[in-house]
Amino acid sequence: MDIASLPKISLHDHLDGGLRPQTIIELAQENGHELPMNNALDLAKWFSKNANSGSLERYLSTFEHTVGVMQTAASLERVAYEAVMDLAEENVIYAEYRYAPEQHLQRGLSMDEVVEAVQDGLERGMAEVNHSGGFIRTGQIITAMRHVDRALEVAELAVRHRNNGVVGFDIAGAEEGFLPSRHKVAFDYLAVELFPCTIHAGEGSGIESIKDAIVTGRALRLGHGVRLVEDIMFSRTEGETDLVVLGPVAQWVHDRQIILEVSPSSNLQTGAFSMLGDTMADHPIDILYDLGFNVTVNTDNRLMSATNITQEMQILVDTFSYTLEDLEQLQINAADGAFQAHGEREELIAIIQEGFAEARCEK
Repeated sequence: MDIASLPKISLHDHLDGGLRPQTIIELAQENGHELPMNNALDLAKWFSKNANSGSLERYLSTFEHTVGVMQTAASLERVAYEAVMDLAEENVIYAEYRYAPEQHLQRGLSMDEVVEAVQDGLERGMAEVNHSGGFIRTGQIITAMRHVDRALEVAELAVRHRNNGVVGFDIAGAEEGFLPSRHKVAFDYLAVELFPCTIHAGEGSGIESIKDAIVTGRALRLGHGVRLVEDIMFSRTEGETDLVVLGPVAQWVHDRQIILEVSPSSNLQTGAFSMLGDTMADHPIDILYDLGFNVTVNTDNRLMSATNITQEMQILVDTFSYTLEDLEQLQINAADGAFQAHGEREELIAIIQEGFAEARCEK
């Protein structure tokens, strides 16, 4: 199947994790930032190698160089613009880009100026795609670093820009030891403001983190959430599963169809499902999808994982024999979970259904 031409939704894409290697080199030269490699091909290999460690903390350490070159309004605008153009090339019709404004203040920008620069780039990209006959819509997810105590300030920033492209709030960074409850005041504020949250949970930590994301963070979506499988009990007889029992957290997520923003390649690299094995065939996405959880497929960090949304979908086809119908359902799940108005979500679903229907006719 021609996956590249299918309409797609990207809900979990870190802006600072998807830079073009050549852009990093050029921005580093402009800003005096020292890189480990100064050839685009070698630099791409360096990011992939160092991200492929089996550790979330080591994976995150590679962001020193992407964040390091995103410290001016011009660099932020360029990165955002190129991100839109890159996803448009593989027919992504809606993308949410997340990043932490607090990490882009080294050259004197305010957090408001960071958000505005990113929005300028997104709007330039959208205008260019739409002018050329394509279609893409975007949103910003403003992220607070979970190990830093600026979450309320960042939450206020997100709400302040809710009419300027910002659609949601997130916390990210090393998950273990930094529960969402650390930032309870921020999440209470967002709840009062009726502002949606997606929270990284169930990647570097387990069920306690997922539960706190739901209880304290009122999360409508879970960033990754793959360790939810730890709250599911399987009974097997003669190699066959004859009983599946959902624990209380898994049951809550399942019954309320909370979106799981799964990123297969990234999850393998960070060891998010190491309790099950160390190959893609061990990834719990197929278990969760088969049990009726609201699964979506995402890239997380296109540079670090050397991937794109088309490749992530191809992985599911190759590893779990997903069909065109399965891929369509994953995209409908994502469209329905997008932080957009109801009518706009319905429009995205219609575009997906039309595109997949055409693919079935061609097949």
